[in-house]
Amino acid sequence: MIHWENVLAGADTDAAIHLAAGHVVAALNHPSGRRCVALAGGGTPKSLYSALTQSPWRGRVDFSNVEWFWGDERAVPPDRPDSNYRMARETLLAPLGIDPARIHRMPADAADLPASAESYERTIRDIVPAGKSGIPVFDLVLLGIGADGHTAGLFPGSAGLNEQNRLVVAHEVPSLRMWRMTMTFPLLKAAARILFLVTGPGKAEIMSQILGPQADPGRLPAASFCGLPDSVTWILNADAARLVRPIRPV
Repeated sequence: MIHWENVLAGADTDAAIHLAAGHVVAALNHPSGRRCVALAGGGTPKSLYSALTQSPWRGRVDFSNVEWFWGDERAVPPDRPDSNYRMARETLLAPLGIDPARIHRMPADAADLPASAESYERTIRDIVPAGKSGIPVFDLVLLGIGADGHTAGLFPGSAGLNEQNRLVVAHEVPSLRMWRMTMTFPLLKAAARILFLVTGPGKAEIMSQILGPQADPGRLPAASFCGLPDSVTWILNADAARLVRPIRPV
């Protein structure tokens, strides 16, 4: 079930980024000390990260108290152009001058990926406070959506979609013939706030399906988040929201 009050549309990409930055600041701007974030990869988050390093957003949060993680990563070295870590480091973490000790790169380039995923899960459990269920609760998880309906590294047909126990897995993405490391649904859904940021005309059709009444989470993994009214916000620009009804323009 979609809770339409949580689906927002900016007039253009800049407006959507502005909305998203405001939600990031709201999620992190509290006095409880250390905060924990899981970052997304992709072109749209890149624009958000750049915005957060500039006025007016940079001065509204003490980013030095944030622990930085990644929701997913490609099986590539951290210096590769397609590395989610590299993109976030160059556009967000380095400009903010973040202490390297607070940056927890997802080691998806390891020789033993399953063991590396287990190690990353242990790191998360050591740093991110657990909720009542025993699952660590991130203050904020940032997510995007692919043209096939995937989110994080959870692609249609990938083994990690049905994982209920492990919080981080390494699996092959059949459609891409490549490996990804990713947080799983139990960890992602446990977050205090989950923010989807989706822009571009190429996302209009898939967003109409994900937010439609017949959305199938088995075919469209991102649709699995539609029933979380208290924690999920969907922010789209006008192009991505073109086929979505009803929606609240901002």
